Amino acid sequence: MIYNPVAGGKPARYEGRMRQVAAALEAGGVAAKLAPTSAPGSASALARAAVEQGTEIIFACGGDGTLNEVINGMLPGSATLGILPSGTANIFARELRMPLDPLRAARACVGWSPRRIALGRATWSVAGGDAQAGESRYFLCVAGVGLDAYVVHKLSRDLARNLGVLAYGWEAVRQVFRYRFPAISCKTEGRELRATFAVVQRTERYAGWLHMAPGSSVFGNQFTLCTFKSASRWRYFRYAFAVVTRRHSHLSDVGLLRNCKVSCCPADSDQRVYFELDGELAGTAPVTFELVPDALSVLVP
Repeated sequence: MIYNPVAGGKPARYEGRMRQVAAALEAGGVAAKLAPTSAPGSASALARAAVEQGTEIIFACGGDGTLNEVINGMLPGSATLGILPSGTANIFARELRMPLDPLRAARACVGWSPRRIALGRATWSVAGGDAQAGESRYFLCVAGVGLDAYVVHKLSRDLARNLGVLAYGWEAVRQVFRYRFPAISCKTEGRELRATFAVVQRTERYAGWLHMAPGSSVFGNQFTLCTFKSASRWRYFRYAFAVVTRRHSHLSDVGLLRNCKVSCCPADSDQRVYFELDGELAGTAPVTFELVPDALSVLVP
C-alpha cells in the first residue's frame, strides 16, 4: 500500500490514518504492507519493486498524481491496481463512484473485482546534450496542453497541499491575466486543429467535478479531445462558466472530437508550451498521446 506520509501537512496523524486503512484491508483478508514514499517520484520505484517481488495487488492511497506515479511503476507487469482515494480531485475514483474516504474504500474494495482498462501514453523528446532523448509516460485520466499545465507549473506545492482545489482555482484566475495563450497545433487522424488550450481525456470529468468530456469512459477505447481556440483572456471566463454549466459544447470556438491518437505542438516553435498528465507537470510540447488498449487491471465496484 503506497502512500505519501506527509500528505495533508500532519504526518503523525496521517500515518495513524494509514495504519487504520491497512488494518481495514487485513480485516477483509488482504495482507497489506505499508510502503510510504520518500520523495516526489518515489511511488513509481516502490510500485516497480513490488511488481518485481510478485505482489498481486498494489494499493495507491492518494490523489490522481499518486495514481499516475504508481501505474508508471507497475507497467509492464500483471499486478492489479487498488485505489484508496485521498487526494484533491480524485477524478478516477469519482468516475467509478468509489468512496472518497480511504478507510471506507479499504473496507469496500475487498469485495470489488479486477477489470482491464486502456491507458493513455504520452511520448515526447527531451533535449540532452547534443541529442534528443525520448520520454514516455502513461496517464490514467487526463492530459492537458497549454493553460492548465502552466497553472500547475506556477502553483506552489505548499499552497496546493494546504488549500487543495481552491489553490488550483486561485492560480488559474491569476494565470489567465499572465499567460500569453500561444497557439497549439493538434493533429489527429488526418485533421489539424488550432487551439490555445487542449485537453485529452479518458474520463468524462476534469479537475474532479467538471464534466468536460461527456460520454467519455475509462472502459472505452477512445480519447476525447477538447479544444479551446480563443486567445482572449476574457473569453476564458466565458469558457469556464460554460464548462461549469455543461454548455461548452455549444460554443462555436470549442471542439469535442473522439480519437485514438493526438499530436500537439506549438504553432510557433519559439514558444514553450507545457503539458500535464493526471494533474502533474510532465514536460513541454511537441508531445503525442496514444491509446494503449488492455493495459492495466484495476479493482472496481
